[in-house]
Amino acid sequence: MNPTALPVLTCPLCERAIPAAQRDAHHLVPKCKGGRQTEFLHRVCHRQIHALLTETELARQYATVEALLAHPELQDFVAWVKTKPADFFVATRKSRRLRR
Repeated sequence: MNPTALPVLTCPLCERAIPAAQRDAHHLVPKCKGGRQTEFLHRVCHRQIHALLTETELARQYATVEALLAHPELQDFVAWVKTKPADFFVATRKSRRLRR
């Protein structure tokens, strides 16, 4: 085993293994709102969170993995992305609600 290799992590949202190149640290409470705790997520899962939710929503309502998984649009996304390979990535677009 290579001692410099990163450990295999599992995304707490989609439950797939996260390749090192697709690993993002997500602040459960955004840094701008005083958050410090992070969770490693797939980059595509991380981007989807920020495409759907504002920093304020994340801090007030979605500051845990369980709360994120309860969000209806994230539930749909997670159900879809679970069927993809671990190294899958697709461009993410902000929701219309956030683009206003």
